[in-house]
Amino acid sequence: MVDISEKAVTERVAVAHAKIIMKPETFRLIMDKKVQKGDVLEVARIAGIMAAKQTSSLIPLCHPLNLTSVKIDYKNNGLDTINVFAEAQVTGKTGVEMEAIIAASVCAITVYDMCKAVDKRMVISDIHLVKKSGGKSGTFIFDKDPNMPA
Repeated sequence: MVDISEKAVTERVAVAHAKIIMKPETFRLIMDKKVQKGDVLEVARIAGIMAAKQTSSLIPLCHPLNLTSVKIDYKNNGLDTINVFAEAQVTGKTGVEMEAIIAASVCAITVYDMCKAVDKRMVISDIHLVKKSGGKSGTFIFDKDPNMPA
């Protein structure tokens, strides 16, 4: 692990994104809360939050953090795509980028798991850090490459 003992304690925030594309019929089942396993987006939200709290157990050499907040929000295109945005916060000596990325990823994977009986062709993609603030390196904002799929 990287030695962080000399680093300053600062407020650190990171936001990550994941996208799930599915059949329009699957999307409608999710939005209408008619998936047999339950309310997909709420179960996925809890899974993402729980995963963020376990990041240091999943990623080698990742520092365990006492997260102060994890939030999961969704945006959709009204047709076949759900965008997951996971925000993690901590007051500490190291950043929360991995916690946000893990939260977004597991949230998307949970959507897949809950809907795979009706749509095995769902695609999870575009997992990336959207922005982060705090710490020595300061603020980072993802500059979207125009060639990258939306």
